[in-house]
Amino acid sequence: MKKRWAAFLTAAVLAAVLFPARSWAVELPVEAQAALLMEKTTGQVLYAKNEHEQLEPASVTKVMTLLLAMEALDEGRIRYDDTVTVSAYAASMGGSQVFLSEGEQITVEDLFKAICVASGNDASVAMAEHIAGVTELFVEQMNARAKQLGMNDTHFVNCTGLPAEGHVTSAWDIALMSRELILHHPDIRRFTTIWMDTLRGGSFQLSNTNKLIRFYDGATGLKTGSTDAAGFCISATAERDGMELIAVIMKGQTADKRNTDAKTLLNYGFSTYALADIAPQEPLAPVPVRLGAEDAVQPVLPSGSTLLVEKTKAGQLTQSVELPAEVEAPVAAGQALGTLTVRAGDEVLLELPLQAEQAVEKLSWGGMLTRLLRCAFLAG
Repeated sequence: MKKRWAAFLTAAVLAAVLFPARSWAVELPVEAQAALLMEKTTGQVLYAKNEHEQLEPASVTKVMTLLLAMEALDEGRIRYDDTVTVSAYAASMGGSQVFLSEGEQITVEDLFKAICVASGNDASVAMAEHIAGVTELFVEQMNARAKQLGMNDTHFVNCTGLPAEGHVTSAWDIALMSRELILHHPDIRRFTTIWMDTLRGGSFQLSNTNKLIRFYDGATGLKTGSTDAAGFCISATAERDGMELIAVIMKGQTADKRNTDAKTLLNYGFSTYALADIAPQEPLAPVPVRLGAEDAVQPVLPSGSTLLVEKTKAGQLTQSVELPAEVEAPVAAGQALGTLTVRAGDEVLLELPLQAEQAVEKLSWGGMLTRLLRCAFLAG
C-alpha cells in the first residue's frame, strides 16, 4: 500500500510539472452534467467538465467496492474460490441484482462476475459482508480508501450506489479510483470485459450493462450506473496501442447519450495523444566522486518514466543530459545527480532527475593513506 501511495504522489508531482495549466481547455460536444478523461499510466487529465461537482454516482460506486475486493484478494484475506453464504440483508437488495437468495452459496469469483457484468447490488453486499463482516464497516473502509486516494469530493453511504442522502462523488474522484483499480489490479479485466456469461451452472444468464464492451474497439470496462436522481453514469475504460484511457460521464440524459459522450472522450484521447517510454539515447557516463570510497558513481534514470505526448509532437522529441563534472562524497543511493530533459522543438515537455545508482561513502583517513601510498608506488 505504501508503494502504491508513493507511486500515486510521484505521478501527481510529474503531472503538476508537465501540465501546470488546464490542458483540457479543449471544447468537446459532451452533453452530460460532468465528465473527465484521464490517461491511466501518467494519471494525466486530458479533458474535464464540472469535474469536482458532487453528484450521485449510482452503481459506478461499485468501482470502490471492486477496488477493496481486489486489494483483499491480493493481501490473501479472501480467495476466488471462497464460498460465501448469502445473508438475508444481501438478498433483500433491490435495483440491479442477480437474485441471490438467503442461504445461497456462491463463490467470490462468481460475485466478481455478478458485480462487474450485471451490476448486482445483492452481490456487492454479499462481497462487502464477506470482507468486512457487516456493510457498515465496509463502507467505513470505502471512505478511508477514498481519503487515501485524495478523493476529496466523495462520501459513500453504501457499497451499491442505491440512492441515499449524502452519497456523492465527482467525475474527478471516479477517475482516481478507476485508475487505482485498473493500474494495480489488471486481473479485474477478467470480469469487466465479459459480454455475456452465466451463473449457477449456466441456469442464470448475464449480459454486461456496459454496451461499449461489445461496440467500442479496445473497451476494457469498467462500470455503468443509473438512477432517476443520478441520471446515466459510466466509468469507461479502453486500451489501444498500449495506452489505456478512463472516460467518466456523470448525469447523462439517456443511456445512449451517456455512451456517446464516453466514446467522444475516448476517440479524442486516442486520436490526439500517445505514450512515449523515456530512456537515455546513449549510455550515461559515470560521474567522478571526489574523496569517495569509490572513484565514480553511475547515474540512472528512474524506471517507468513515461511521457504522454500529443501525436503531432511525437516525432519531434529530442533529449539532452546535464551531469556535473564531479560530485563530492558521501553520495546517497537515489541522490539527484543531474537532469534528462525531453523537448519538442524549443518546448520543454519533461525534466527527469538522474539519480545515483548506489551509495558512495566518504573516503576514510586510512583509505586516503592507502590510496596515496598506492599512487606513490605506481608513480615510482
